[in-house]
Amino acid sequence: MRVTTGLAGTGIGVPQGTGGAPPAEGPGSRRRLAAALITRGRRLPSLGRVASALASEVAAQADRLTLWVPVAFGLGAAAYLGLKVEPTLAPTAAGAAGLIAGALAVRRFAHQRLVIAIATLAAVCAVGFVIAKLHSDAVAAPIAPADLGMVRVEGWVVDIASPSERGERLLIAPVRIGRLAANQTPTRIRVVLADGGGPGEAPPPGTPISIMALVDPPPGPAAPGAYDFARDAWFEGIGAVGLALQPPLYAFLPRPPPALRLEMAVNAFRWKVAGKLVADITAVMGKDDGGAAGLAAAVTTSHQDWLEPARRDDLRASGLAHMLAIAGLHTAALSGFVFFFFRIAIAAWPWLALRVPGKKIAALAGLLAVGAYLVLSGAHPPARRAAITASVAFAAILLDRRAVSLHSLAIAALIILFIEPDVVVQPGFEMSFCATASLVAMAELWRRPARAADLPWPLAAIQGLRDWTIAMLMVSFVAGAATGPFAIQHFNRVANYGVFANLTADFLASVVLMPALAISLAAEALGLGHSAWPVFWVAGWAARGVVAIGHLFATARMAALTWPSAPEAALAVSYLAIIFACLWRGSLRWVAAPLAAAVALWPRPTPPVAWIAADGDDAAIVVGGTEVAMKPDARAYATGLWAQRRGFALPANAEAAQGAHFDCDRKGCVPIGPGRPAIAAWWGKRPPSLERWNALCDRTDIVVFRGASAPSASCGEALVLTRADFARGGAAEVFRAPHGYRIVWAQPIRGQRPWSSGSASD
Repeated sequence: MRVTTGLAGTGIGVPQGTGGAPPAEGPGSRRRLAAALITRGRRLPSLGRVASALASEVAAQADRLTLWVPVAFGLGAAAYLGLKVEPTLAPTAAGAAGLIAGALAVRRFAHQRLVIAIATLAAVCAVGFVIAKLHSDAVAAPIAPADLGMVRVEGWVVDIASPSERGERLLIAPVRIGRLAANQTPTRIRVVLADGGGPGEAPPPGTPISIMALVDPPPGPAAPGAYDFARDAWFEGIGAVGLALQPPLYAFLPRPPPALRLEMAVNAFRWKVAGKLVADITAVMGKDDGGAAGLAAAVTTSHQDWLEPARRDDLRASGLAHMLAIAGLHTAALSGFVFFFFRIAIAAWPWLALRVPGKKIAALAGLLAVGAYLVLSGAHPPARRAAITASVAFAAILLDRRAVSLHSLAIAALIILFIEPDVVVQPGFEMSFCATASLVAMAELWRRPARAADLPWPLAAIQGLRDWTIAMLMVSFVAGAATGPFAIQHFNRVANYGVFANLTADFLASVVLMPALAISLAAEALGLGHSAWPVFWVAGWAARGVVAIGHLFATARMAALTWPSAPEAALAVSYLAIIFACLWRGSLRWVAAPLAAAVALWPRPTPPVAWIAADGDDAAIVVGGTEVAMKPDARAYATGLWAQRRGFALPANAEAAQGAHFDCDRKGCVPIGPGRPAIAAWWGKRPPSLERWNALCDRTDIVVFRGASAPSASCGEALVLTRADFARGGAAEVFRAPHGYRIVWAQPIRGQRPWSSGSASD
């Protein structure tokens, strides 16, 4: 289209003179002509229009108040868990009662919905705080003292926990621990077996054993602000951890209580099913099955004992760590398969389909499948959360409601938080809840494309495949974006190919692996296991495919990016921004999108220059961005966790790096390299000689002395840290300061809480 400035043209109006005559020539006419040809920019909206738009969006949330109830409840629970001092129940309950009364009064006398919503959510937040406090008091159990040492543990094997790097892990209900009194004996203790051990060497659940073990309270954070295992152990009822240096012996113990007998019987059944499943898949596929049998047992019973550590590492590195923890994917796949099987079976029988509500019967079957799978999986926290979410969805079908909606998700989240309020700060809940909420919110916004009628089936199939591929890519991308901040903060790693790994592995697990395992378990229950080898073959190859996908994307070039952890405020901003983007209705939700990336974009503070273990038995310095540990073999997990959290590299040869910066023997270390701060350590039980003490203090910035008190001889300007310092402070990080160094301790960050007493060691 041609544009001119004359009277003849294509659509641009030119000011006309009287009677349609051309305008007179001159400066004035040219200005009027230029003004007519200028395209004006859109004016910024006025404050009144902005306020009106905000008011409209707020009004649009009137029917979504229930979606924010679990958010407010979770904020209250998180506030309780984040306190530095344990609150008293009476004033806490009184404050909550006051807020509830205030909310009822506002609801009775106020007329503005916004005011009512704020008052209601404040009351729910207070209720969440109180419920978290009550839950903590309800699970209170004795914690082993820190100086217990090597003792004999006699008790019942309750379960086989996930294996450690050293070997099998037993969960034991102790009857006696050394000379501890009955009221000081923990209700549960977790013990790592000696000499590694394998699945066939571990005593099965229900076995009474006696074992010599080095027993400690549950360890606190390996570094200030790091993961606090002691807090999770408190809520799981684990009051001690141990390392067994001898194989367990059979013991004769009093008959356990009925509840414990039932728990052990269920776990013994799970252990037996896992072993039988591994044997059946191995019989079909051979011993070199590529990790198929181990993964099949893991996704069925949660026992990872038959899966090699390298396979587990591949799944974690590729972004498929959720395959190892029975949670939403497994429960949804299994219960969804049962649901659709019953729906199709009933619909295929016209006589029955006309007489029974097929959808509700299928939902009831799905509920039963969820319950059975929960028992078989061991009812661990992720499985419990997934079971509650799936049960709410099937209950919605029974009540003629939408099975998948933000409201049903809100109900499931509220039930989970009410039962286990501590999960609000656990990575598993954070990632699963945000991922599910983002997917449901995407489903609300997703517009199904219109399809042409009477389209030939080849074109219809191509179009359907295209739509499905786009949808699956969006599902993987949205779920990955929602869980990314938590992966960065808690695991310091983002899988670059996680979208593609999940797109392929999740599809294979959902469509093939889990249905095949469900059929194989049903065949075993009916005594048809010998004739069900084709199903075991399908399940085995599907599991092998998932493991192969994990290995492919874990070992690909540029497979992952590492990020140091951000301050806790960044995670809170990302958490709330993701929830806001999912729950808010209107264009304002997109404002939260950049805030959701706060963990990735938040400026990191100046990193520390050294780390000291919580018991003073190890230390590390940073040289050129690489961590150099005093004991590279003894505390590999703790030092590796600290380096990962702070974004430091690990040396290619840890022992060579240690030898270049420390001169160590069995009793201590002295610094010899140029690295700073210069840290010396004495680990011997007896005080060092004067000559050795002078060597420890010579040209040293910090001396770690594990004795009760340092020798009286002067150590110059070096800072001497003794056993009392570590008992008070726990693990430590060393930062540069204008005039020397500054130490940050872990215990003050944890505060004085029930789970922080006596858990200073890492």
